[in-house]
Formats: sequence, structure tokens, C-alpha cells
Amino acid sequence: MHYDVIVVGLGGMGSATAYQLARRGQRVLGLEQFTPAHNQGSSHGYSRIIRQAYLEGSAYVPLLLRAYELWEQLEHDTSQSLLTITGGLMIGTPESQVIAGSLYSAQEHKLDYELLDAQEIHRRYPPLTPTPAIVALYEPKAGFLSPEDTVQAHLDRAIHLGAELHFEEPVMQWKAADSGDSVQVTTTNATYSAARLIMTAGAWTSQVLDISLPLEVERQVLYWFNPIGGVAPFAPERFPVYIWQVDEHLKLYGFPTQNGIPGGVKVAFVRVKSPCTPETIDRSIHPPEVTTIRHCLAARIPTLNNTLLHATTCMYTTTPDHYFVITPHPIHEQVIIASPCSGHGYKFASVIGEILADLAVDGATAHQIDMFDPARFAT
Repeated sequence: MHYDVIVVGLGGMGSATAYQLARRGQRVLGLEQFTPAHNQGSSHGYSRIIRQAYLEGSAYVPLLLRAYELWEQLEHDTSQSLLTITGGLMIGTPESQVIAGSLYSAQEHKLDYELLDAQEIHRRYPPLTPTPAIVALYEPKAGFLSPEDTVQAHLDRAIHLGAELHFEEPVMQWKAADSGDSVQVTTTNATYSAARLIMTAGAWTSQVLDISLPLEVERQVLYWFNPIGGVAPFAPERFPVYIWQVDEHLKLYGFPTQNGIPGGVKVAFVRVKSPCTPETIDRSIHPPEVTTIRHCLAARIPTLNNTLLHATTCMYTTTPDHYFVITPHPIHEQVIIASPCSGHGYKFASVIGEILADLAVDGATAHQIDMFDPARFAT
């Protein structure tokens, strides 16, 4: 029961990592406490935005360009449609973060974009009703991924390539050898050993680590509304993904309609601060929360202020600066820690899997990841 690499956590990041390791011929064991592509963590909700003109920082753009290539490769390898390109709008006042940050990234990396005034936004996308002071940066290559489908695709490919994946098998403890060449992981079923260990445990990261990192878990709510007049104006060929800066502290984001359950059109707020843990998260949806998002929609996308079809919760694992954590363990070099979340990480899952496989197999990666070193929190 000895492996080259054990991966703990098989959500968005862990599934991609298991796949990338298996592609390289590694003997991989993946351990997951829930069922495949589950809805208990962060990698669910039927859609996740993907974009290149990155408002969170231009240093992310090279990773995004590689992520697109790897998502397209996964589509090719599985003969599935996993990435839907719809175009995307970053909406706000000209001085807002979403406009200034997106424009900087687009210009620095010579990405295609257009700047639209309020009248043009409404002309192209009639459900949107911005006030005259609002503008938008339109990015033609933005779109969305299906997290449940892409997690399952990575898992299926990993298994096809020889990975051994165990589900509903929680990790109880792990121990790294002082020699730096092995680890032992004990689950509810057995004890396993490997040369390397990769921790992609999402909201459970702090619970499985023996070191302290400044990670905070936040409860988020996702909503699906049935538009007045039907979903036709929100069809993917007519309507983009978007992030709309409501004020200095609040952003609204949303999607075109998707086929299948739960129907309607999905919207949510970006990083509404509601600290929790995986054990204490409130999975109920409360009327005041629905009222708050209805108020926001009524002024900006009024036809969505209609029947609520479905709502659910997920968890973001955030750092103080919202940048990721990707690092070797400070004491045990054979252990690699990854918490690339902070509410904007899923689109990177394909390339994060490549990076973590690089670190496990080669001890280094050609991708620029210095900005994800947790040593930045000590300064």
C-alpha cells in the first residue's frame, strides 16, 4: 500500500491534481471524505465564471491562459463540453475596482476587450438596466465552467490512467518522516504510505494541517430565479457572465441560463463575509438574505426579481489578501499544501493541478507561484 503521491481532498483542485499525476505515470492514491463531485465544500453550484482580464491582479493572467488550454485539453480527452464561452462583462463606475483592475490586466497582457457605456450595455443585453454613470469592460473569451462536470471528468480521467481513488474515507491523521522521503496517512479504513503528500482539503485545510495559516472559511449563498417573461433573453448565446460592482464593498455576479436542474438564472454576491467552519455552516437560506439580493436585482436586472427557484450554500476558504496559498510544508518538504480558493479559485483548477504535480514530481514548477507563498503573511 505504498504510493508515489497521496492526494487528500478530491474536489476541484485535488481531482485535477490526481489527473495530472496519473498522466505522468505516478502511482496515485486520492482520498476524499465525501462522494465524488459532492456539494459539501466549494466545488459545486453548476457554474463557475472563467475570465482572462483579471481584476484581482494581472499576475494571474499567465496562469489563466494556461488554465484555458488545459480545460480545452480535458474537453478533448473526454469528448465533453465543459467550458462555455459567452463573453463577460465587468460592470461598474469608471474608477471602480472591477473596471480599473480588469482594464489594467487586459492592457498589460494585450487581451481583447471593449469598453461599453450604459446605453450600449442595455442595447446588447436588454435585461441589464445600468444607470448612465455605469460602464463595462467586455471580454469576448469569458464564460463559465460546470464544476460538478469538470471535477467528475478529472476523476474519471485519473482513474482511467491508473489512479486509485477512495471516496467516503476520511483522513484521521498523517505523519511525515523526518528523513523527508515518505509520509503515512491513516484513514477510517487503513494506513497508507507514499513518497509525497498533497493537501487539497479546501475548507478542511486548517483541520488537517499541523501548522497555522491565516485561512478563514466563509459561508456563501447561491440563488436561481425564474425571470419574468422566461429565460430566452438569458440564453448563453445572448447573455454573458458578469461581475457588477454595486458599491465599494459589494459585488453581484451571475450567469446565463443553463439546461437542466435547477433551471432559471443563477446570481450571487461576491464574498459576503459570513465566517463559519465546515461543522457550523448554516445550510438554511433565510428570508432577509433573499430580500437583500432581490433589492439589488430590482435596480439592475429587474426581470430577475421574480420567483426564487432554488438556493444553496457553499464555502469559500479565504486568505487576508485573497491570494492563494501554494507551498511546501515549512518542516516536511515531502508535503505540499494548496489552498487556491478565496472565492475566485475554481477557474484555475486545471493549472493548479499541473503546478501541484510539478512540485510533487520535479520539486519545482515553471509557473510563477511566488505570490502564493504564505511567508508574505509574516512580514
